[in-house]
Amino acid sequence: MLINMTQKTSESGNQVALKFVIRAFRHRNYQLFFGGQGLSLIGTWMQQIAMGWLVYRLTNSPFMLGIIGFSGQVPTFLFASFAGIFADRYNRRHLLFVTQALSMVQAILLAYLTLTGTVEVWHLIVLSVFLGLVNAFDIPTRQSFVIDIIENRKDLGNAIALNSFIFNGARMVGPSIAGFLINIVGEGICFLINAISFFAIIVALWAMKIPKRKNKIESSNIFKELKEGYNYAFRFAPIRYILLLLALISFMGMPYLVLMPIFARDILHGGPHTLGLLMGASGIGALIGALYLASRKTVLGLGKHIVIASSAFGLGLTVFSLSHYMLLSLSMMFLTGFGMIVQAASSNTILQTIVEEDKRGRIMSLFAMSFMGMAPFGSLMAGSLASHIGAPHTLIISGICCIAGSLLFLTKLPHIRKKIRPIYAQMGIIREMPTELQ
Repeated sequence: MLINMTQKTSESGNQVALKFVIRAFRHRNYQLFFGGQGLSLIGTWMQQIAMGWLVYRLTNSPFMLGIIGFSGQVPTFLFASFAGIFADRYNRRHLLFVTQALSMVQAILLAYLTLTGTVEVWHLIVLSVFLGLVNAFDIPTRQSFVIDIIENRKDLGNAIALNSFIFNGARMVGPSIAGFLINIVGEGICFLINAISFFAIIVALWAMKIPKRKNKIESSNIFKELKEGYNYAFRFAPIRYILLLLALISFMGMPYLVLMPIFARDILHGGPHTLGLLMGASGIGALIGALYLASRKTVLGLGKHIVIASSAFGLGLTVFSLSHYMLLSLSMMFLTGFGMIVQAASSNTILQTIVEEDKRGRIMSLFAMSFMGMAPFGSLMAGSLASHIGAPHTLIISGICCIAGSLLFLTKLPHIRKKIRPIYAQMGIIREMPTELQ
C-alpha cells in the first residue's frame, strides 16, 4: 500500500512538473502555432542540410559554401529593421501568411530545378537571396507574434523556450532525415518535402483567433520610426549589450554551420549521414538547453546564463575544431548546440520582457539582425578564411572570440542589473532587491 501511494505521489508530481514545463500550452493559439511550426521547421532544416551538401557536391569549394550562407542571410541584416516597423504597424498574422507562402514558392522552385537536373550554382544563389528577403520580414514578425498568442504575459518566457525547443527538435530530426534521403534519392526530395511542410503552419495560422492589437504608432515616416527604434535600443544599456554580444556570437560562431560539410567529409571521412549526425548532435544539445529554460520559473538569473552559455559555445567550437574522433566531435556539437540556444533564448526572453510594447517589432528586428543578420558576414569570412588556413583553424579563432566576448559581457552585468531592476520591480517580477545578478 505504501509503495502504491509513493508511486501515485511520484506520478502526480511528474505530471505537475510536465504541466509547468509546457504551461504555454494553456493557450489554444500557442498550441496551433507550436504544432504547425514544428512540422514546417523539420522541412526547413532538411532543406538547409540538402542545400549545403548540394553546393559542396557541385563545387567542392568551401568559399562557395560561404557565399551561399552569405546570400541567404545578408537580406536579414539589410532589411530586418524595416520589417520591424511593419511588425509594429500591421497585423502580424497576415504578414506571416505572406512570408510562409513565399517560402513555399522558393522551396518548390528549388525542388523543380534539382529534380529535373537543371540546377546550377547561380540558381542556388538567387533562390537563397529570395528566401533571405522573405526571412528578413518573417523572423522579426514571428518573434513579435509570440506575445499576440500568449494571453498571460507570465508565460512569455516559457513560450520562447518552447519555441527554441521545437526549433531545435526539428534541427535534430530534419538533418537526420535529410542525410538518409540524400544518400537514397538525392537533395531534390528534401526540397520538395520542405515545400509541402509549409501547409502545416499556414493552416495553423488560419485556425487561430487573435484579438485585435492596438497600434500605438502614429507617425507615417518610416525613417523616423526606424531612428526611434535604434535610439531606444542603443541608449538603453541592457538592450545594447545583449544585442552586441549576440552579434559577436553570430558573426564569429554561427558560421560553423556552413563549414560542417568540410568536417563531415574531409576530416571525419564520412558522408551525408555523418553530416546529419553532427547536426543532429547539435540539435539534441539545443533541445536539452531549451527544455532547461522552459523549466525555469523566472527571468531572474538569465544574465549569468548568457555568460556561461556563450563560453560553453566557444569552448565547444574550439575542441570540435581539434577533434578527429567521431564521438568527441559529436560531444562537442552537443555542447555547442546547448550553449547556442541557451544564449540566444535567454537574450530573447530578457529583451521581450523589458521592451516597450509599441517598439517590440523594431527591437525584435534588431534581435534578428544580430542573431541572423551578422551570420552571413561571418559565413563569408569563415568560407574565405577556411580556404586559406583550413576549417579547423578557422573554428579555433571563432571559439576563442566567443569566449572573450562572454567574459567582456560579464564585466557589464552589474550595470545591466542596475538598469533592469526598476522594470522588473514595476512588473512585479521582483518585490525586493535580489542579491543575485539578473
